[in-house]
Amino acid sequence: MANSQAVTFAFGHAIFCGMNPIAADSLLAYWSAQEISTNILVFLNILGALLLGLIVGYERSYHGRAAGMRTYGLVCMASAALTVIAGYPAFWYAGQGAAHISPDPTRIIQGIVTGIGFLGAGVIVKEGFNISGLTTAASIWTASAIGIMVGVGFYGAAILVTLLSAACMWWMLRLEKWLPSRPAITVTISFNERAVGIEHFLGEATARYGYRISQDTVVISHQDGKAEWRFLAIAENSLGIHSSGNLARDFAAFEGIESFQLCHPRN
Repeated sequence: MANSQAVTFAFGHAIFCGMNPIAADSLLAYWSAQEISTNILVFLNILGALLLGLIVGYERSYHGRAAGMRTYGLVCMASAALTVIAGYPAFWYAGQGAAHISPDPTRIIQGIVTGIGFLGAGVIVKEGFNISGLTTAASIWTASAIGIMVGVGFYGAAILVTLLSAACMWWMLRLEKWLPSRPAITVTISFNERAVGIEHFLGEATARYGYRISQDTVVISHQDGKAEWRFLAIAENSLGIHSSGNLARDFAAFEGIESFQLCHPRN
């Protein structure tokens, strides 16, 4: 039994040290001083990108959007990680076979942008005339650009884009509300068979509170004795958003309406 263990130990020692003398050096190369120093630089880039992504994502999280701080932090961090490693090909695989490696950062950036495009498309939701998630998709794409800039070393520009992105999403909404505008709402109404004068009622009710029905958006369907109207109502001024509640009360009071839905676009 003891002889068997001794043979096994000797065989393993021969493989590791005798028959393959460079195996230990190959493993230690991954922990050389230069390799560790490069890893620290890469880590700092990734950490900085994560923090910048969290700043942009906080605005989305604060406003209750589905994509929040975690999504933006991961997108920005991963974009930086994929980009920054292209700058250190000499340290890939601990420098073994580095002479045959010639990475093209532009191809990596192209792949990142393409992948983020699919992620952005996933947060865009279209329901009838209402499309939501456009701002979130655009900001996710911006987060990937911030990560790329951190990865290639444009730290100042990355910080500036982060601050501009956060300021744009925080303050531009207030600016939009302050500037003259014509907000719109999507309206879906189901009428029962007792409803009469539908077109006259809708035109009168919307005009009373400063809305105008966009005629080219009107969709009328009829099923099981019920008529459903869907259309976009555009306010004549910025006060329309405050009168939508009054419009909803008029709809609720109309005898022929079975159900209705008013929805403001939310990006």
